[in-house]
Order: sequence, then structure tokens, then C-alpha cells
Amino acid sequence: MTTTDYVALIEAAEVYDVAIRSPLDFAERLSDRLGNDIWLKREDLQPVFSFKLRGAYNRIRTLTPAEAERGVICSSAGNHAQGVALAAAKRGIAACIVMPITTPSIKSDAVRRLGGKVVLHGDNYDEAQAHAHRLAEDDGYVFVHPFDDPLVIAGQGTIGREILEQADALPDAVFIPVGGGGLAAGVASWIRAKAPSVQLIGVEPADAASMQAAFAANEPTALPDVGGFADGVAVRQVGHETYRVCRDVLDEIVTVDTDETCAAIQDLFEETRSIVEPAGALAVAAIAKTVAERGWQAKRLVALNCGANMNFDRLRHVVERSAIGKQTEALLAVEIPERPGSFLEFCSAIGRRSVTEFNYRATDSNVAHLFVGIGLAGGNAEKQSLLDELSTAGYVAVDLSDNDLAKLHVRHMIGGIGTARANERLYRFRFPERPGALARFLRAVGSGLNISLFHYRNHGSDYGRVLAGIEVDDAHVAELTEHFDSLGYPYWDETDNAAYRLFLRSGPSMP
Repeated sequence: MTTTDYVALIEAAEVYDVAIRSPLDFAERLSDRLGNDIWLKREDLQPVFSFKLRGAYNRIRTLTPAEAERGVICSSAGNHAQGVALAAAKRGIAACIVMPITTPSIKSDAVRRLGGKVVLHGDNYDEAQAHAHRLAEDDGYVFVHPFDDPLVIAGQGTIGREILEQADALPDAVFIPVGGGGLAAGVASWIRAKAPSVQLIGVEPADAASMQAAFAANEPTALPDVGGFADGVAVRQVGHETYRVCRDVLDEIVTVDTDETCAAIQDLFEETRSIVEPAGALAVAAIAKTVAERGWQAKRLVALNCGANMNFDRLRHVVERSAIGKQTEALLAVEIPERPGSFLEFCSAIGRRSVTEFNYRATDSNVAHLFVGIGLAGGNAEKQSLLDELSTAGYVAVDLSDNDLAKLHVRHMIGGIGTARANERLYRFRFPERPGALARFLRAVGSGLNISLFHYRNHGSDYGRVLAGIEVDDAHVAELTEHFDSLGYPYWDETDNAAYRLFLRSGPSMP
């Protein structure tokens, strides 16, 4: 299908039986701060708090009477599930939604309230999707794909039509979140055909950049691992049709990290008093990053806020990380003398900057290590100035602001360094939140090795974070990693991480 074909499909799409014509709101606070005119396309205000109902309904409305009699099925952990359930209810047909067993109850309950039958199956989306296809074949359901279907793409494309109709002048750029690619393919097809001067920028999480990987490989390619924080766009492989279309109509892909996404969630809350999900904040995060990196001024920029299905438990993680993402906080490890008055001297050295977090433990009789958060008013430039000032004052400081081990675990564990364990190695894991995951991990480690440290963190997502210290001699490290490889859990060896050596074990002083 050509772009012209998609324009015709979008013109024929009927979505307003279930969807609203979402507002295009001017973001006054963001615009003032970033020096550009920022507009927010508020798909978070849809009845299911996501754009997904547009594509789902446009597909389901076209079912023949015989297909409608069979009912529909989909696999989804959230937003697509609710869109299909609502669209099916509107047409009065049966809907079966297959969701991973790790799906938070807030999402499965929402589907049930909309009249969908929920089937929990599999530990991840791929397993749920495979089961949905089996049920479609066995029971006759019509499978509704979340993104790789021309009618779904066209339904999402109605957003692009609305943006051009609502804008009082053409935007310079539109930033569109990318998961499987259906939203970007539809929105960008319309705008590219009707307003070719508008720059069209896809946005992905840095740890789930499947469209960027497809562009690099010149074909859809499966990522070996995807991060779960922005779960609404955490897709291992984009669709073949969405890749083909996006390759033609998107100008580029921008990626943002978790801290930048958390900062954007805060920005949107302060702007609208609404809390969007991480995927819904990607476009704003990308605008802030792009403006800073390219020095854009006085441009008209549109951010597509694609959803607001946020788990409440995840907010604590957002709060922790947003300050770093906004460059208003630095996390540092600082070595100070272990003597009376040394903390006061350190506070004098940082000047009038505020201390946002302070953790302290003596290392030996001569030195102590501080894990300290310091407020910044001037972003990364001020952080570098602070590090220079501390160095001039004779302090050894390590910047931990980009150290995931420090941010996820160490800051919550500081309370003393354990007794010397020469054979302790430290590993960080990302565990699927499913029954038996911890027991499976322990079985893989085996009973012959001692776990000397263990810390678990979960932020209301499908994945928990585990930090484990394991006593193992050098001769058996390869055997241990073979155990870990067999698990299939993503893991990282953090034995040489500075945050670990400074705060959690006996070892050398500051590097």
C-alpha cells in the first residue's frame, strides 16, 4: 500500500462512535521553559485513556456479519486490550483478551469492566500472543492485531488528520511515540501527504528501540531484550507493514532514557495536573532532549500524549528518577575524612546548594564515604562545576547520576559495609513478576553457593529488580554464569561497580 492508499483509508475511517476528537492543548509552562511553542495532543483523555481504541474500532467495525458472529480476540497487556473490549462491546460482539499472567490487576479488571473475557496465559507478551493465535484457530475468533494491520493503522491515522485540522498554523515538527509502529505509521502517513514540510519524529525508549533497530537492519529485527518501564511501547519487534510505512514517512527516530521519561511525566503533571503513563510521556521527553541538543528556538512542536494507564505503585520510581532526568539533582559518592567536623566542611564546600539525600557510613578509622544527592539549578553544567569545586577543595568524588545500580539499589541499602568476603561477586537481574520466579533463580544458583547479599526492588511494572551477592571462587564463575544464561533473565555483573565497592563491601578507596 502507498501513502496515498493510507490517506484514503484514513479518510474512510470511522472512529468517533467510541473515540473523542481529543484536544490539541497549548502547553504554556513547557513552552516558556523550553523557548518553543509546545502543543499536546491529548489522547490520554480518550474513554480508555489511550489512542488504541481508534484502530481497534476501525478494524472491528469492518467485520462481516459472519466474522462478527465468531467474535474477536487479541493479545495485549493493557491499552490495546481495552480498545478491543470497548470496540467489541459497541458492536455487540464477543471479545476474548489474552494477557500475560504478569499483567497488573488494574489492567485486567478494566478489560472485564468493558465486557471482555480475560484469559491470563504466559509469562510475557510473546507467549500470550502465541496462545491468542491458537485460540483464534481452535475457536474461530477473528484476531485483531495491535499494530500490523492497515485498518488499525488507518484508525490511528485519524489523530494526524485532527492535528492538522486543529492547529492554527502548521507545526514545525510532530513527535510520535513508537511501539509496534501502528500509531506512527498512521499519523505520519496523513501528515506527510497533507503537509510534507512538517518534520515527523518517532520516539522510542532507549531500552526498547525496535523501530530504530529495524531502520539500522533494513528490516524488522527482534531485540534480544526490551526494557519494561515504558510498557505501552515495549515491543521486541515492530510489524513488517508498520516498518515499511514508517521507513517512508518518518524523518528520524529519537530515543529517550528512563530518567528523561520520568522528568517528562512530571512536566506533564505540572502542565495539565494529569498523570500519564511512561509511553504517554515519550514525546515530551524527546522534545525536551531535542530542543536542548539542537538549540531549537521559537518552533511549533506537537507532542502526542498517547496514554495515561499508569500503575499507581510506579509513581515512587518516577519521583526518584525525575529529578535526575530534569538535571535538577546529582548523585555523588564522596570520600571525606573520618573525623569530627568533616561533614560540616563538606557542606561548606558545596556552597548554598541543597542536599536532597545523604547516606553515611564509616569505612575505616580514617575515611568515610558519602552517598549524597545535591540539588542543581544549572543542570549538567552546574554538576561539572560542582565536581571541579570539590576536586579543588581536596575531595575525591564520583558521579553516580547515570549509574543504574546506584539508583535502583545502593541508595536504599546503605547501612554498613559487610565483613570482608574475598570471593563475593555481585550480579544485577531483571526478574519477571510471576509465580515461582525467585524459586527458579535460587535453584539455578544451586545449594553449593552462598548468597551473601540480596536486594529486591519492584516499581509496579511487569519486572522486579534483584541485586544478589554470591560467594564463588574464580574457578567456578563460568559455571555460575552458565546457570544464569539458562534462566533467560537479563543480568549484569556489577562486581567492579564503584557504587558497590564504596558502600557495600570492603575494598579500595575512591578511584
